[in-house]
Amino acid sequence: MDAIDKLLAELETEYKEAKPTPQQPQQHTAKPSIPASPKSLSLIDSLLDEVKSDFIERDQAEELKKQQELEQERIRQEQLKAKQLEALTNQAKAWLDQLDSFSPEGLWFERFAEGYPSKLAAAIEYLQTNQ
Repeated sequence: MDAIDKLLAELETEYKEAKPTPQQPQQHTAKPSIPASPKSLSLIDSLLDEVKSDFIERDQAEELKKQQELEQERIRQEQLKAKQLEALTNQAKAWLDQLDSFSPEGLWFERFAEGYPSKLAAAIEYLQTNQ
């Protein structure tokens, strides 16, 4: 904050140099602003640029954090789906092992599974829709 200290010191010296002379009371009118020197304007501009860049950096950091959180959530959702699929696959394997091919359900399943790449894929789909 070295620039702020310089600016404050400069404004203080300008204030001391431009001490107002006693005047008669005025009605409520707007006070004219003290004209700032070009040097103090450049300091103010540089401070404003610095603050602006700080805000931009902060916004970028927040955006990056949000993106990372969204990516972590997406990964967590994928892991959850993978676990659910694994559990459903195990359940389908057990169901296929217990299925009697010559029972009405077994015969129906044989026709149902014709549209799938494997009986396991058909069993997963069947069990998933029945849950």
